[in-house]
Amino acid sequence: MTLFEWYLARASGIVAFVLLTVAVLLGLTLSGRAQLRYWPRFAIEDVHRFAGLLTGTFVSLHVLVLFVDSYLPFSLTQLVVPGASSYRPLSTALGVVAAELLLALAITNRYRKRFSYRFWRRAHYLNFAVWGLALVHGITAGTDRGAVWADLLYGCSAGAVVGFVVWRAGGGLRPLAATLPTARAGLFRPIGSRTSWR
Repeated sequence: MTLFEWYLARASGIVAFVLLTVAVLLGLTLSGRAQLRYWPRFAIEDVHRFAGLLTGTFVSLHVLVLFVDSYLPFSLTQLVVPGASSYRPLSTALGVVAAELLLALAITNRYRKRFSYRFWRRAHYLNFAVWGLALVHGITAGTDRGAVWADLLYGCSAGAVVGFVVWRAGGGLRPLAATLPTARAGLFRPIGSRTSWR
């Protein structure tokens, strides 16, 4: 592997994880039906979708670089079959499963109108599994494990997701309209009444 390929493989994996974390946090915000004064719900939905698309893009780049790596080559079988790789088999397998689950979720999102909302919503919860697998994969398979910046990145990401899950379990944000005068509350009703896709 050339120095460029090594840095690209590391960077694409790390960026993919950060984007995945952002997508999960935005998804939790949406599921909490938060009503934000300066950032409408539809804007959060758009950023959530875009973060998901970018996550898939960087995961694909990460896999592609590993495939063309000349120093520690991964065969196609090793990249799609969990446990087939000789390099840190368990850690690599977690990354493979996470990538495949992410692909499955992308397909369900693409064709979500063909599924019942109940099925789509339950399938969407697999995002937590994808994130968890990606977290462990990054910590145990990455060449940066043990580095202070990497520990901070993974620690802060885990803290943020756990914090948002606790926040969501507690009911999420109270609608801002409830705290405003009646005359101004009507301005927020269209956002609150918008049909949620989460």
